[in-house]
Amino acid sequence: MLLRRLARPLLATIFISGGINALRYSKAHADMAAPMLEKTIGAHSEKLPDSVPTDPETLVKLDAVAKIVAGTALALGRFPRFSAAVLLASLVPTTASAHKFWELEDASERDAQRIHFLKNAGLAGGLLLAVADTEGKPSLGWHARHVAHSTGKQVGSLGNSVQGGLRNAQKSPSHCARRAKRARATAGSRLRSH
Repeated sequence: MLLRRLARPLLATIFISGGINALRYSKAHADMAAPMLEKTIGAHSEKLPDSVPTDPETLVKLDAVAKIVAGTALALGRFPRFSAAVLLASLVPTTASAHKFWELEDASERDAQRIHFLKNAGLAGGLLLAVADTEGKPSLGWHARHVAHSTGKQVGSLGNSVQGGLRNAQKSPSHCARRAKRARATAGSRLRSH
């Protein structure tokens, strides 16, 4: 659809640009992210394996690469739902560390950061729509409901068969004996006619 081919690159552009900018100025971005990283990852760094990076500059670079790769994939329509989910996961810590308008004293700076915060909230909304967009194909939720519904029908049909058999077995012994006698008679008459 033409709308998706236009909307995805428009949505991805800010992330690709932001990722390139973060790579170019990784030290400045790391300084901005350091307080939030210290509160989150720093408190648990001794529990993490040695192979997991915890220094702010490396984490900023990894986040930048994720934004560039996922943004490019979204723009090209490659794995768009997954790419949008990666960008959304990247947007949350970026917004939380860079646009804490509620902590600022200066009114003009607070207003500017509030605008950036709300812009990122709007981008998050667009990414949520991209994550949910199945391009008209049935979603996993639809498939799960469909399987559950048809399984329920089969179980119900099986239950009815079992109940019918139980009802027949519970009928009086004389009724069952008459049915068996009729069945033997029918089988005997078939044998004689051949």
